Amino acid sequence: TRRYSHPDRATTGAPDSGATVPAGKQPTTDLALIAVFAALIAAFSLVPGIPIGPVPITLQTLGVALAGLVLGPWRGFAATALYLVVGFAGLPVFAGGAAGLGVLGKPSIGYLLSFPVAALVAGLFAQWFGGRQPRLLWMFLAGFGASVLIIHPAGVIGLMAVMQIDFAKAFAIDIAFWPGDVAKNLIAAAIAVAVHRAFPALLAQRVPATA
Repeated sequence: TRRYSHPDRATTGAPDSGATVPAGKQPTTDLALIAVFAALIAAFSLVPGIPIGPVPITLQTLGVALAGLVLGPWRGFAATALYLVVGFAGLPVFAGGAAGLGVLGKPSIGYLLSFPVAALVAGLFAQWFGGRQPRLLWMFLAGFGASVLIIHPAGVIGLMAVMQIDFAKAFAIDIAFWPGDVAKNLIAAAIAVAVHRAFPALLAQRVPATA
């Protein structure tokens, strides 16, 4: 068997709270988590959105934030990328039941394509800010920071490209999503904190250690 622990504990002598994982089982667990969170994002996407303009308010970004904050950077990236691949392949998992490559011509495409990178950045921020002792504030800043740095700029660029409008008009459309993003990232942060308190090794960087 292998034991996975936080790298700091190996050098400080602190007790290792990582669970004992049979050799070869961790990749299977990772794949299962990735698939589950891809399905979760799809489920959130199918919840009817709030039509406020060319792009409705949906729960997609809640799923993206959860993927990054709960799974960490690389599994979060993989889960959101899998969600996009499945949707582009033709399964109706995008907002409003949309699917296929035709989505590339919609005003929401910038937001959609940003999801894997946003989950990656949220996961990295979560490990950086809250890896030692996850707290609501740090997890919120990790998720909302990724949204501000990745999702919103990409969304504005997509709006400008598809709708042929200038930055000011695109930003005016985008700003309507900010209050909802604050609320969704608070929810995602609260869930992530609860999950990581129950499973502290889930977010910590895993390094092999002698059993």
